[in-house]
Amino acid sequence: MDFKTIAIVSDNHEDAVGARKILVDRYDDVAPDEADLIVALGGDGFMLTTLHKYMGKGTPIFGMNLGSVGFLMNEFGEDGLLERLQRAEPIVLHPLQMRARTSDGEEHAALAINEVSLLRELRLAAKIRIKVDGVNRMDELICDGVMISTPAGSTAYNLSVYGPILPLGAGLLALTPISAFRPRRWRGAVLPQKSLITFEVLDPGLRPVSAVADFTEVRNVVEVEVRETNGIRPTLLFDPEHNLEERILKEQFQP
Repeated sequence: MDFKTIAIVSDNHEDAVGARKILVDRYDDVAPDEADLIVALGGDGFMLTTLHKYMGKGTPIFGMNLGSVGFLMNEFGEDGLLERLQRAEPIVLHPLQMRARTSDGEEHAALAINEVSLLRELRLAAKIRIKVDGVNRMDELICDGVMISTPAGSTAYNLSVYGPILPLGAGLLALTPISAFRPRRWRGAVLPQKSLITFEVLDPGLRPVSAVADFTEVRNVVEVEVRETNGIRPTLLFDPEHNLEERILKEQFQP
């Protein structure tokens, strides 16, 4: 990976802050807006925050895990950082664009690297109609919620509700119900990456629903459209032996 300047950023917990101090003392560090490459220290949540913050600039990001799971991160190490960055392999992500309309007529937009999810707000189950590319595919899904996930996000929330794991580069999205009551045995669908998915909330006054794009939440939605973004392609960097594609493949064989 070619670069001249790096920025080292960290989550605000003690381990990450301490690791940043160690690295800044050893390596030249510039402000993130001036850097050719960003090193992010923390967990997967901090990586998502960093990706969202700088994805408009297109600056590649190399994460080192100081959190819990660290699926989007590399192992932390003080030594040989510049050499690791030079050898790092890029993974280009394809975020989703969410456009949501609320019951009061307001329009909201947000980007999602992992998934867009619709979730019931109250005790009553949500009722949601699903369209794909303008074609009505499900008249009424009665559920706690439903999500559309990218391959990068397919091993996160999507996997926890028994959605499929999607290989990177497969050109697919995972449409997965969350605790579906009717149709009871529907497990979701795998869709082409270029699909336009429209969710219509049925009876939103009685059964309110929120829409969440990664960590941006919009309450009381009545219609949500989700499709792949155009022109925004954040890049993650990985050690060759710690490649994200290999990790996603291995995850499919976990007991």
